[in-house]
Amino acid sequence: MKTAVLASLVATAAAFAPAKQASTSTALNNAFESELGAQPPLGFFDPFGLLSGDATEERFERLRYVEIKHGRICMLAFLGQITTRAGIHLPGSINYAGDSFDSYPNGVAAIFGDNHIPTAGIVQIISTIGILECAFMREVPGFAEFPGDFRNGYIDFGWDDFDEETKLQKRAIELNNGRAAMMGILGLMVHELIIPLGYDPELPIIGHLQ
Repeated sequence: MKTAVLASLVATAAAFAPAKQASTSTALNNAFESELGAQPPLGFFDPFGLLSGDATEERFERLRYVEIKHGRICMLAFLGQITTRAGIHLPGSINYAGDSFDSYPNGVAAIFGDNHIPTAGIVQIISTIGILECAFMREVPGFAEFPGDFRNGYIDFGWDDFDEETKLQKRAIELNNGRAAMMGILGLMVHELIIPLGYDPELPIIGHLQ
């Protein structure tokens, strides 16, 4: 989980501000400074130089695809964190033994802690994610309007009725919310993992960690 979040942050950094090599900075800025997500105060931000040298449109779109996808995952993860820590859990039992959903810890401890959810439950979660990844949450060649477009000809919700300016605005909102969520879920995970070191577990956003 931590590796996935860190990888998403690297992809985010590559998707938008100035490359570190002066010799390629001008060329990169000219190519990508007007791309969605390259905005003040950073502009086109690539501190790791992932677009240095091989700054093709195909590579940029691949990094943008990864950034959007990880942003969506992190938005769900952050929402899950604040929901369960607010005391909201699924009703009923998580297994045939009668253990309730709220009887297990929240956050990282629910997967890796001493009292984590049953292994069968973790396998089901991973399997469900795998099915979504392989069958639904992917781009079908010839259908994607932009990187991260998973409609694939059968999901719309009125997207085609928007004008181009509105589409760009909504894509920018999703992109920025995803970036914020990547930082947010990483902060919650780090905060949770450093509590055993003696740090205060009080989080102003979601109250006391449970």
